[in-house]
Amino acid sequence: MTVRAFFEAAKVEGVQSPYDTIHLKILYPAQIPESQLEKSIRIEPANPEKAPFPVVIFFNGYNCDAQQYQWLAIKLAERGLVVVLFNWITKNLSGVISLTPGVDFEKLKPTIYPTAPTALALPALLAKLEQLQNQGVLAGMLDLQRIILGGHSAGGLVSLTNADPRFFPGVVASFAYGASSRGLLTIGYEPGIILPLPDSLPLLLMGGTCDGFMLASSELYGVSPGDATIPVTRTFQEGIAGGRNDSYLVILEGANHFAIVDEPDSTTVGPSLDLKATQSQENLRLLMSEIIGLFIDTYVRHQPEKSQQLEQLLTAANPLIKSFERK
Repeated sequence: MTVRAFFEAAKVEGVQSPYDTIHLKILYPAQIPESQLEKSIRIEPANPEKAPFPVVIFFNGYNCDAQQYQWLAIKLAERGLVVVLFNWITKNLSGVISLTPGVDFEKLKPTIYPTAPTALALPALLAKLEQLQNQGVLAGMLDLQRIILGGHSAGGLVSLTNADPRFFPGVVASFAYGASSRGLLTIGYEPGIILPLPDSLPLLLMGGTCDGFMLASSELYGVSPGDATIPVTRTFQEGIAGGRNDSYLVILEGANHFAIVDEPDSTTVGPSLDLKATQSQENLRLLMSEIIGLFIDTYVRHQPEKSQQLEQLLTAANPLIKSFERK
C-alpha cells in the first residue's frame, strides 16, 4: 500500500508564543492517480479501501525529531492506519527549550495524578483531527472513535497515562517503548514509586535489555541502576491490575533505549547515555512494527486471526524476544 503524508500546524492553548505551535506530519494510505493531471495535485487522495482509518497519535521522546519515527509510521500506514507524528519545541520541566512530547508535570504531581490528563499537546491534536475529518484529503475517512496512543520514552509515558476514556473517549488502546511510570523525586514522589496507569484499555509495553538510558536516569527516581529492564517490568507488574488478557509486556533481547529511533541525534545528550545494542536494529524494528501492528489489528480492529498471529509471534523461539508476559 502506498503511503503519503501532508503537514499541518496547531496551537496549544495556555502556552506563551512562540512556544505554542505544534507542527504535524500526517501519514495515510494513498491512492495513486492514473492521469497526469491528477498526479500534478500536491496531495494525493486517500485510498478508501480500509477507511474509515483508525488513527495512531505518536508521542516522541525528548529531543527526538518526529522524522526519526517515520519508519514506524510508514509500517503502520501500510496496514491501513493514519499516523500523526509531531514536533513541539517548548520548555521542559527544568526550563530548557527542547523537543518535547508535551508532558504536563503539574498534572503528574502526587496531589493531582491521576485525576487529570497529563498530555499538553493531545487536546490540540484531537481538535486538528476533527478539522481534518471535515475537510481535506482525509475528510470523512477518519475513525475518531478508534484512536491509539503510542510513544517512546517520555512520549511513551504520555501515551500510557492518557489512554483513559474518562478524559479522551475516542482513545481505545495504547503502546509504548522504553517507558516507565516511575515517579520523579523533583515533583514530590518518594524513591522507587511506580505510578498506577489507566487500566481499562488494551496496553502494549515494550522494553530492551540494553536500555542504558533507563539505567542512567535511575537517580532521578531515587533508585540504584540495577537491571535495565526493571523500570519497564515494574511498570507492567505494579502499574496495572490486568485481568482481561489484553495487556502485554515484551522485553526485546539486545535492544537499547533508542532502538525505536531511526538515527539517534548524536548532538543531543540522550543517545550518549545509552548502551550499545547487541542485535541488528533493522531486525528489532521489523519485530517491533509487527508486534505493534498485530496488537492494533487484534484489539482495535477486532480481527481474531491476528490475535493468534500475535500469540505465535511472542511465544515462538525468537532470539530477539527475551521475555513476554500477558495479563
